[in-house]
Amino acid sequence: MTNPEEGNHTVTEFILLGFGTLPELQILFFLLFLLIYTATVVGNILIIVLVVADQHFHTPMYFFLGNLSCLETCYTSATLPSMLATLLTEDTTISFTGCLTQYYFFCSLVATECLLLSVMSYDRYVAICNPMHYTARMSGRLHLQLAGGSWTGGFLCGGVITLSISQLTFCGPNGIDHFFCDLIPLINLSCNDPQMMEMLIFILSLIFSLVPFLLTLMSYICIIATILRIPSTTGRQKAFSTCSSHLIVVTIYYGTLLIVYMFPTTDILRDYKKVLSVVYAVLTPLVNPLIYSLRNKEVKEALRKACRKFVFGQC
Repeated sequence: MTNPEEGNHTVTEFILLGFGTLPELQILFFLLFLLIYTATVVGNILIIVLVVADQHFHTPMYFFLGNLSCLETCYTSATLPSMLATLLTEDTTISFTGCLTQYYFFCSLVATECLLLSVMSYDRYVAICNPMHYTARMSGRLHLQLAGGSWTGGFLCGGVITLSISQLTFCGPNGIDHFFCDLIPLINLSCNDPQMMEMLIFILSLIFSLVPFLLTLMSYICIIATILRIPSTTGRQKAFSTCSSHLIVVTIYYGTLLIVYMFPTTDILRDYKKVLSVVYAVLTPLVNPLIYSLRNKEVKEALRKACRKFVFGQC
């Protein structure tokens, strides 16, 4: 479908081809993704409520955890509802504006999570490597500024990339080989020379993905070195338990993200990357609340108290 009066955007809608090869499994996929989306939203909102309502969680570490849960709720809502609608109605078309809007929020939230995970690793670095200075360094407005900077930087990155995509010419074909509107499939459909766009993506990826990843990696190298110097086994276990959950989240998130965006897209890797996209876009927001609740004694105890209060009306 084309419209010459649309300027550079002769393509006015795209067709999402992600589920096109498995039409007989669409009902199964719909039920599976609906269950995942419901569990993700409920799990992350529960953590947000605990962090806000329980005075014991009014610390920088849990403030960042609450921000991460809020981000994950928005993050999964940027893609999964449209995927569910596509599976239910079998309408795989999405307008040009709708595609850009979806990508803007998805890209912004991906960049925000990269920055926020780096901030959380810095928080654990200060708490474990400089415990005497932790309260003074992280109190006041610093944790608010770090969280606010993550959100601002992430949405600035999303805005720059989305604005650049809007200037490209899409003259056909219009089939996106993905489950949602993502950067690489969109660039592949553009009729422009991709060199300038690839350069912009490379620079922004360095700033918002690779640099936070390296900072996170450096933080954990220092953390592990400090933990290994603790003489007692109990002390090492206690110190590592405070950051092990975050380390698992970082490994899952950055691992899948870097493979998808930093490895060249070949015919062999194309389908594999689509599966990994589902991992970081769908499964990571689901497992984050599970990891933090199952591996954190304070969160588990608060959840037990909340359940007893809700079921039996007692504290």
